[in-house]
Amino acid sequence: MLRRLALPVVALALVATFPLAGATFYTELVTKIMIMSIFALSLDLLVGYTGLVSFGHAAYFGVGAYTLAMLTPKAAAAGLWATLGAAVLVAAACAFVVGLFVLRTRGIYFIMVTLAFAQMFYFIFHDTKFGGGSDGRYINIKPDASIAGFVPFDLDRPLQAYYVVLAALVLVFLGLRLVLRSPLGRALQGIRANEQRMRSLGYPVFAYKLASFTLAGALAGLAGYLAAAQFGFVNPEILSWHQSGNVLLMVILGGSATPYGPIVGAFALTLLQEFFSSLTTHWQLWFGATIVLLVLFLPGGLGHLVRRVRRSLSGAGGDG
Repeated sequence: MLRRLALPVVALALVATFPLAGATFYTELVTKIMIMSIFALSLDLLVGYTGLVSFGHAAYFGVGAYTLAMLTPKAAAAGLWATLGAAVLVAAACAFVVGLFVLRTRGIYFIMVTLAFAQMFYFIFHDTKFGGGSDGRYINIKPDASIAGFVPFDLDRPLQAYYVVLAALVLVFLGLRLVLRSPLGRALQGIRANEQRMRSLGYPVFAYKLASFTLAGALAGLAGYLAAAQFGFVNPEILSWHQSGNVLLMVILGGSATPYGPIVGAFALTLLQEFFSSLTTHWQLWFGATIVLLVLFLPGGLGHLVRRVRRSLSGAGGDG
């Protein structure tokens, strides 16, 4: 058991101590990656454990981000706790309503309908003054985390923001592990394996899928809120199909239905983008070729490498 926990504990320790040795730029970069890790974990709940491949998941990420932007006054800070709760609830509500429609479809039709709804959200914010149009919205002052005069942290300080996002990532990861080990999680995995059998056994399949869809939307809204708080700016592109494709690629690259796969995928994809973009203006060609090679030679994703290492450590412990 201790050897199985060794790898994640070491990884967490490295991430936790990273800002002590890195510059502000790299601290903010890893903060961004951890936010995308939360986003990827939310999508993996659908793709890896419920069997629902959504190509419109960025809609809820964008809704969470825009909720903060629209609730923030121009010349004052919004309250973090109130706006955070609002962002998660609005994203969850949007996912719930969309789920009522899209979950009545399957396969390629589900993918197409989720994309269609995401495009609807995109054009609402892009073509109307409601969301600021194509120019987006600025968040001039980051949310205030004070509680009755006590300020536990300041998001305007990169180091403190880093540890807030790290804490959020750990809580989301542990929360999802609990959900997946609960009766709801077992039912979702049963639905993914054989939906007809679960229905014949009397399980309310539609209700379970809707619960998964809503929870995934809420977590995506949390990630969007944190991204908006970090960058201080939102625009419609964060709701686009490109964003949905990026997070789906993170899940595939890391390995769906693996505990650490989405996190590994988020780190790998973002770091590869940063590496190749620093080398050449034609970085997307080399980036794409690298992704193709990784998928060809690691069809199960990078997360399966983590699993193999953990099994090796467990086996070494058993032999001793």
